[in-house]
Amino acid sequence: MVETYARPRFGEPREPKNLVNPGSRLVRAIDVVTGSHGRAVAFLVLCALLLFLPGFFTIPPVDRDEARFAQATKQMVESRDYVDIRFQDDVRYKKPVGIYWLQSAAVETASALGLPRAELRIWVYRLPSLFGAIGAVLMTYWAALGFVTRRAAVLAALMMCASVVLGVEARLAKTDAMLLFTVVAAMGAMARVYLSWQRGEDDPHPPWSWPAIFWTALAAGILLKGPLILMFAGLTVIALAIQDRDAAWLWRLRPVWGLMWVLVLVLPWFVAIVFRAGDQFFADSVGGDMLSKLGAQESHGAPPGVYLLLFWVTFWPGAPLAAMAAPAVWRARREPGAQFLLAWLIPSWIVFEVVLTKLPHYVLPLYPAIAILTAGALERRVLSRSWLTRGAAWWFAIPALGSIIAVVGAVMLTRQPAFAAWPFIAAALIFGLFAWWLYDDNHAERSLLNALVAALMLAFAVYGVVVPSLTPMFPSAEVARALRSVTCVGPKAAAAGYHEPSLVFMAGTSTLLTDGSGAADFLKQGSCRFALVEQRSERSFAARAEAIGLRYKVGARIDGYNFSQGRPISIAIYRSEGTE
Repeated sequence: MVETYARPRFGEPREPKNLVNPGSRLVRAIDVVTGSHGRAVAFLVLCALLLFLPGFFTIPPVDRDEARFAQATKQMVESRDYVDIRFQDDVRYKKPVGIYWLQSAAVETASALGLPRAELRIWVYRLPSLFGAIGAVLMTYWAALGFVTRRAAVLAALMMCASVVLGVEARLAKTDAMLLFTVVAAMGAMARVYLSWQRGEDDPHPPWSWPAIFWTALAAGILLKGPLILMFAGLTVIALAIQDRDAAWLWRLRPVWGLMWVLVLVLPWFVAIVFRAGDQFFADSVGGDMLSKLGAQESHGAPPGVYLLLFWVTFWPGAPLAAMAAPAVWRARREPGAQFLLAWLIPSWIVFEVVLTKLPHYVLPLYPAIAILTAGALERRVLSRSWLTRGAAWWFAIPALGSIIAVVGAVMLTRQPAFAAWPFIAAALIFGLFAWWLYDDNHAERSLLNALVAALMLAFAVYGVVVPSLTPMFPSAEVARALRSVTCVGPKAAAAGYHEPSLVFMAGTSTLLTDGSGAADFLKQGSCRFALVEQRSERSFAARAEAIGLRYKVGARIDGYNFSQGRPISIAIYRSEGTE
């Protein structure tokens, strides 16, 4: 007999009772791991590692955002200046300093532990994202415990863990996985305060731990990505105040002490950067980055409704079940728990849909609310029996489409069919097919668990095998490998026609980004110098070299594909005659 809990209303106390689950082996495994919090947490950490680690160490730096963040952090470590943020000689003031501090700590720790060339290993810079993604999974579990049973909380956390967009962010050295961690922590703490007030608990001062988690997470989120976390919390509070016509519960968050604590945590760096750069940081971050997203920043504009379409891919494998749970969630919208989760979800989603600049990861901090709502409907067995159940086919469609794209992409770029990925692809297709064929509303959990295994197999196939094998997609890594093979001491490089941040990260901070003529002049200035000239800049390089009497040798030629610009490239490596 396994102790579980009766199905509660969202956010109401849970009453234990004994039930026997006659489900499949996967369902029985969930019975075991949900027997205690310790087992549940250990199981979630294990699942997160299995889903996030394939490709984590082997995928080269990805342009452009990841490489920009990593290079700015590398310059912090090189210069020992932990206040200013720069990419080569240019300031990089789009985001606050939080992620750079975390990445710098990872690099410094790895170096102290004796890891050779830690500052050049991109996976070291990805460690904060990995820890943030694992933390977000655990925070989803913790937040969900305020609304649903332990079993449903584990399922909600697994939906987040397997979601496509979090799997991507866990492998990229940027802000979004850590931001998700802070948002879920803040919203989970706020939810506990709100639900205790809704239940009429007499103590006007809940444990200090809830306000402490809330305000600390808020401060961390501000240091990571500015005021975005304030939008999630603020819109939730406003929506709840409008629905309840009362916001007295906010005093239970101890706002006076909390705001003081936030200022203590965030003000020192903001004061330091103002002394260093004046108002340039705020002009670049608020005016140049945040406000520009109201338009189509960097050609990422899209009409309203795009996030709803992307949801079917980015939240897979939880998306089909979320659609089937939607009618039940709407019927429960007046219950305190569902009301809080919808207040977390809907206002911010509308804002993101209205804003013109759209990237798939922007709505990631809203997915835990969807996961908890879906798990709540799942444990109450009130999923839709309408045409929405046809969406179960999506559990098979994504592995099928993803496998086809992965294999075709590998053949087109490398002329190799990625045979090592085929066993994982076959397993993903089988478990996706099981999830679809075995679905009915009384055994939805079984189908979800099969889909989660399909997601795991797909992660091994795509991230673990296919993506690292696509060497033409990462020409900077090939260039850096060629430069490391030279025999001269302290090689210097100039790049013409190929200026991706990953090249600066891998070839060195001093890499000169110039044109063909500038590369020829650079090569003329001494030995152990290399010109990395993209094919479209070779004519100007050759003309300038002839004009200045430059004698040079042609080294390796690297053919690849610049996916940031969506075109094939060919980079020739030239060196001066005197270079050995």
